[in-house]
Amino acid sequence: MMELLKHALEGCGICALVAALPGTLEILLVTLGAMRTAKRSAACEWKGLRLAVVVPAHNEAALIARCVASIAASARSAGQCDIFVVADNCTDETAVLASEAGARVLVRRNAELRGKGYALRLAFDELQKEGFEAFLVVDADSIVCSNLVSETKRRLCAGSMAVQCRYRISNCDASIRTRLMDVAFLAFNVLRPKGRSNWGLSAGILGNGFALRSELLRKVPWDAASIVEDLEYHVRLVSAGERVDYVDEATVFGETPAGGEAARAQRSRWEGGRLRMAKEWAPKLAASVANGNLRLAEPLLELLMFPLAYHVMLLTFAAIVLPQPLELCAAAALGLVVIHVLTAAVLGGQFLKTAVALAAAPFYVIWKLTTLGSVFSASHRDAGWVRTERDGQPAARPAK
Repeated sequence: MMELLKHALEGCGICALVAALPGTLEILLVTLGAMRTAKRSAACEWKGLRLAVVVPAHNEAALIARCVASIAASARSAGQCDIFVVADNCTDETAVLASEAGARVLVRRNAELRGKGYALRLAFDELQKEGFEAFLVVDADSIVCSNLVSETKRRLCAGSMAVQCRYRISNCDASIRTRLMDVAFLAFNVLRPKGRSNWGLSAGILGNGFALRSELLRKVPWDAASIVEDLEYHVRLVSAGERVDYVDEATVFGETPAGGEAARAQRSRWEGGRLRMAKEWAPKLAASVANGNLRLAEPLLELLMFPLAYHVMLLTFAAIVLPQPLELCAAAALGLVVIHVLTAAVLGGQFLKTAVALAAAPFYVIWKLTTLGSVFSASHRDAGWVRTERDGQPAARPAK
């Protein structure tokens, strides 16, 4: 009986090691890429580009004025730039406050088609008719660095059809969870796009702080409407032979819940959406790679990679139950994760703070296990505006 149990555990360990293999290859690729020296794009004349900053918003009365003011401050040295807030199915004073802050407001009401993807489609369609040449997307709960608008315009005028700026957490010191989320953001939103870009691959779209040229939208129209509309559109882009360049010199900062049910709901939606995209797109990308389209291998690896906490769980289990030399393979893959995270910490300029935060990582992994049911449930739902409650935020004023 014990021998049978041992073989069963070893079989499960092999399955875990194989399931983690795409993530291990992806981590190796992007970590090595991030260590390479990037070439800075050549200087060019950029102030003449007609850029629209688009802020999709649903009931963001508490933060929308702060966001618009931050963008306006960044745009002062960037030449022509217009700020648009898409007030999508709002029941508070988001539209009024955005207008008072200096933005042009596009009001959208559709009880059936709800979500950030639909809001962006409205903005892109309407504003292309007005002659805008490019669009920079910033979430309504964000603040931006002083050079975000100018650096985005410079890169677009230098030849990029799409760019993704650094995306960090603004409230990383709010709780232990937000410190760990900042570590995850450094890996996912800084190291990985930087590593891909340094290899000449598409950096990815992170949903906040990305920009698209109008020519690209005409070639690959925006029709992403899932919970992870950024990932969905990026897969469509790379499938069409396009790429996104990474802008490491400019940052957008967004808020994340410090804990509680809001944090659980947010992570479940994001990871459930990614799981749904993997089910829909991984077979298509795999078929393209098998037919010789090797440039889609990295996007396929990214889709097949588990969130880092689950990736670590799989490898830890494999390292415990597998015999040599397979346990050494699992241990080496775990060591690669450590190098990956520490490299991200160096890139974020917060090595010591990150190292201290990682002491709480086991508790975060346990917390992630409790969200699995919600993740699978979210993977079967269609997109819709689900506004994340934020800690310490003033109450939104209802619409009059």
